[in-house]
Amino acid sequence: MDILVLDKICKSYGDGEGQSRTVLQDVSLTLAEGEFLAVTGPSGSGKTTLLRIMGSLLEPDSGKCFIDSEDISGCRDLPGLRNRKIGFVFQDHRLLPQLSVLQNVLLPALAGNKEASEDTVQYARHLLEYTGISELGQRYPESISGGEAARVALCRALVMKPRIILADEPTGQLDHDNALNIARLLKTVSRDFRTGVVMVTHSEEVAALADRQVSLYRLNNKQD
Repeated sequence: MDILVLDKICKSYGDGEGQSRTVLQDVSLTLAEGEFLAVTGPSGSGKTTLLRIMGSLLEPDSGKCFIDSEDISGCRDLPGLRNRKIGFVFQDHRLLPQLSVLQNVLLPALAGNKEASEDTVQYARHLLEYTGISELGQRYPESISGGEAARVALCRALVMKPRIILADEPTGQLDHDNALNIARLLKTVSRDFRTGVVMVTHSEEVAALADRQVSLYRLNNKQD
């Protein structure tokens, strides 16, 4: 079952001098439930733009993006859709330094709520245990390693039980071993939680751990 469908997505940016640069040209792509997909390409090739369109953070110039068969361009509550169905993992992790690890994980549950439910708190603790960092719950971001911070960011992305995880160069700031460990964890998450995972990366070694790889260059040039 496809939970994410991109249909002929186009996106260009102006250069400030009356010219435009096309970064996405009629890109079509699908993501199945429980699939771990790696999108590869060099820096500046449009990988992050593609991910932002998937996450409803950026509108394409043309084309459609569907999540669970819903055209998200017609959604009246995009923030609500993102919070319910999409989890984000960023290269710099974006943990709030004034909050504990557990509090950082619970942040998505606080959108529109003063506090998280007890069930959500217990689920957050379960995610910390699942990712092997249960002992870090009361510590603060400044006292944990980069690899641990990446796991915290993944727990935060999972806490609302999303349909899709979008990971933007999640291993880009990690050493070789931690990068491979995080990629393996993303693959395990996709299978255990039946969550579709899209990871953009410039690393062929990291991408090789995914269930499927696509080259953004080839997508743009209709070779994939």
